[in-house]
Amino acid sequence: MSNINGKAQQARTYDAIVAGSGISGGWAAKELTEKGLDVLLLERGRNLEHVKDYKGALNNPWDLKYRGRITEELKASHEIQSQCYAFQPDNADFWINDKENPYIQGKPFNWLRGDHLGGRSLMWGRQSYRWSEMDFESNARDGHGTDWPIRYKDLAPWYDYVETFAGISGSPEGLPQLPDGKFLPPMEMNCVETHIAGAMKKNWDARRMIIGRVANLTQPTEVQTKLGRGKCQFRNRCHWGCPYGAYFSSLSATLPAARNTGKLTIRTDANVSEVIFDNEKQRASGVRIINRKTKQTEEFFAKIVFLNASTLGTAFILLNSKSSRFPDGLGNDSGVIGHYLMDHHYGVGATGVYDGFNDQYYSGRRANGIYVPRFRNLPGREQEKDFVRGYGFQGGAGRGGWDRNLGQPGFGESLKKEMMEPGHWGMWLGGWGECLPHFDNKVSLDTAKTDQYGLPVLKVDCEFRDNEIAMRQDIMQAASEILEASGSKEIHPFDDLATNPPGHCIHEMGTCRMGKDPKTSALNGWNQMWAVKNVFVTDGACMASSACQNPSLTYMALTARAANRAVDELKRGNL
Repeated sequence: MSNINGKAQQARTYDAIVAGSGISGGWAAKELTEKGLDVLLLERGRNLEHVKDYKGALNNPWDLKYRGRITEELKASHEIQSQCYAFQPDNADFWINDKENPYIQGKPFNWLRGDHLGGRSLMWGRQSYRWSEMDFESNARDGHGTDWPIRYKDLAPWYDYVETFAGISGSPEGLPQLPDGKFLPPMEMNCVETHIAGAMKKNWDARRMIIGRVANLTQPTEVQTKLGRGKCQFRNRCHWGCPYGAYFSSLSATLPAARNTGKLTIRTDANVSEVIFDNEKQRASGVRIINRKTKQTEEFFAKIVFLNASTLGTAFILLNSKSSRFPDGLGNDSGVIGHYLMDHHYGVGATGVYDGFNDQYYSGRRANGIYVPRFRNLPGREQEKDFVRGYGFQGGAGRGGWDRNLGQPGFGESLKKEMMEPGHWGMWLGGWGECLPHFDNKVSLDTAKTDQYGLPVLKVDCEFRDNEIAMRQDIMQAASEILEASGSKEIHPFDDLATNPPGHCIHEMGTCRMGKDPKTSALNGWNQMWAVKNVFVTDGACMASSACQNPSLTYMALTARAANRAVDELKRGNL
């Protein structure tokens, strides 16, 4: 520990420290500052300013040297990151340099990461769905994983709260497996999507196609406009950063709200290496960081610590926070920290094309798609024999553009004329499926190898098991059935697991799960560490199961709820 005098320590002391500035970290900073706490937000990556630093947001393809193609040089430095659909040459600086930030893949796992203030809240897909009662009961119902310490009713008012602030567009549907929320006006499905939705309603009771619920403002409220946020322009350039603040991110929403309190301090280039544990007081006293530029160690102190460094980032911090009290990592009395890693299925489904509808088109580039809520293994319905849990579909329909015949024979005026007309309608359906929590899907520290900071390197061992493989087969079959029932031609099922291993969905969860029993979990029902009461974990690490819905909205609700609890406990003198 560094030797610092009392005045220096006082200058580095805050009411609360938040590690990480992504979706959950931004919410922690907002909630804690608005409740009167002086908060230090620590971000391992560089500083990034809203609007000013969105360098690629207004680019056209012809503005780029290689028309948006990724060079071999860029692939070499971003070997994992460049495999993501959202990675582009003119937003590459939003993504981790893989050579400079190594990790070990015991089994194939794509760790996709941001490296800047705001984290992945700038590049996320923005799909925002509530969990249902069924999802919080699933572990107890089928015996896979530990029972959640909370239920839907505990989180419902916090879903209301975060949706109202963030701005989620969507349509109320009255589905028990996908609860309705506080929605802005929904975007519209196009003619082929509407046709497929009708065919599904005609052929199945449980299968429904709806417009996606997405964190893009279709009709901003006064709260949102006061923060400088505007209406979505349907540019579909979200992964470059939105100058209009039309989609929810830490930089456009939560951090400006936190700054408005005058109680937020932000330190970028501050890589949190561990939580400092005070053995005498049996609580965390602060965190230790390594300055990314100078490689110097610094310490900061607080009454409360929120870990929001992303699932694997938080797992690393906890495992690396060793002391005589916690030789296996901070708060790891149960031995579960680092274990039960999950991700959603990705790269599996079916595509098809449609004859007809050639007199119809669409305007703009809708920053959203369709959603088919879970219809397998619903309570009270027939249960599948090959797998438990379920999946939903995302996707969309569109017409082929001028590049559809690249590499095909043809030239001259006739080819140009053909390319001026839009092509056939096509539809793709991709399955987002639940992954079961397994103890040996895990992360650990490899102390034999170190990174640029002299820290051990994280090793990831994670794979899909029999239940997931069986589910992927059903995803392909069900997607093909939907396309066939709606009159699609040239139906092609696909399963790209070889190139889309766990991690590639960017929905990694688990490694520091919530539970009812400190012997089998690391966190209680308030996201509070059983063994270190003033440490809270509210990013994906806290999840005890994965459901099949995109998880970010649930992180937001859990974070707001935990922050409220932390401040109440602090006022009562319990922290």
